[in-house]
Amino acid sequence: MNTQEQEIPKAEPEVAISHAEQQQSAQLVQQSQEAGSPRGVRTIAFIISLALLSAIAYVLYLRSTREQRVARATEDAAVLSVNVVQPTAGSLGGDLALPGNVVAFTDTPIYSRTNGYLKKWYFGIGAHVRKGQLLAEVETPEIDQQLDQSRAELERMQANADLAGVTSNRWQALLAKHAVSQQEADQARSNYIAAQAAVDASSANVRRLEQLQSYERIVAPFDGVITARNTDIGDLINAGSGSNNPRELFHMNAVNSLRVYVAVPEVDADSIHDRDRATLTQDSSPDLKIPGTVVRNADAIDRSTRTLNVEVEVDNSKGVLRSGAYVFVHFHLPAIGNSVTIPSNTLLFRAEGLRVGVVRSGSVQLVPVTIGQDLGNTVEITSGLTTADAVILDPSDSLASGMHVHPQAAAGRGQS
Repeated sequence: MNTQEQEIPKAEPEVAISHAEQQQSAQLVQQSQEAGSPRGVRTIAFIISLALLSAIAYVLYLRSTREQRVARATEDAAVLSVNVVQPTAGSLGGDLALPGNVVAFTDTPIYSRTNGYLKKWYFGIGAHVRKGQLLAEVETPEIDQQLDQSRAELERMQANADLAGVTSNRWQALLAKHAVSQQEADQARSNYIAAQAAVDASSANVRRLEQLQSYERIVAPFDGVITARNTDIGDLINAGSGSNNPRELFHMNAVNSLRVYVAVPEVDADSIHDRDRATLTQDSSPDLKIPGTVVRNADAIDRSTRTLNVEVEVDNSKGVLRSGAYVFVHFHLPAIGNSVTIPSNTLLFRAEGLRVGVVRSGSVQLVPVTIGQDLGNTVEITSGLTTADAVILDPSDSLASGMHVHPQAAAGRGQS
């Protein structure tokens, strides 16, 4: 029985293997066999090379893409960004405001006509006086003495003339009786004529000294206001305003009517005419409108300023203006139909003339323009621009035609 047990072999454990697993195992065995062959080594090397080439190509692609992005960013940064505005149709400057100087209708320094000492003055600065009103008195003792002497000399001359007249009449009577010669009668007549001429000369000298004495009373030559008094009691007064340069005693202005002188630019000179109405304003009373009238102009352009000197007359009977004041004179000018208005800080002053930078199709064009009126922060353009143009604000000095720019609409008008 033991012999039978030794002859029976031990049974192996059974393993269940599916068909798919058998195929996969066969493929792995085959691949391992191929890998071990020279052909398998070449295949793996080719696959590795292809992977390396793909990785290198991808890296080069990334680098090229990055360089292109940097180049585009550089180009974008090189293009200048500018703010643009569009011109406004029509003119905002129907009212032309220009500075003017107010001048008294009559502005006169008053000097003494005789030498002496100031005895008394009656009016100071700011006093309104009437024509002929006494302003001051001057003591002239030398003139007084000369006048007394001249009057005495006139009396003596008159007495001599009377005697010469009586003598001449007597000689003429004797000549009729042939008691004296014709020569003696003519001599007596000549003496009378000479004596009468001496009387006339002495009388003229008396009148001259009386006139000088009348200048002791300094009177107002017209209705006006005293703007300066440069003397005081006891002051030595020199006559006239000659080479000795005596100082003026008073200064007077006639202020009931004033003159305002305005320098009108040459471009607007043809729009200003005599008898045109004007309006005056001043900073001290901005709400006060003072009417005036253009009375005359120089009818010639000043070469140094290229302006026309215009005179505006103003009725100042109410005393609202002072002579010497700085005012603005407003002229109403007819509007130009095809004009536009742009900010002043769009202008370019070039050697070839006035230019404005306009963006067209992404490029700059420097357009020549003509200014109609300068309104301060804005200017009127009469030719060169339309309302459809994109005008560059605050253009740089390096701006040139043909430059590529990025236009951006400005939030508001630029300020000069």
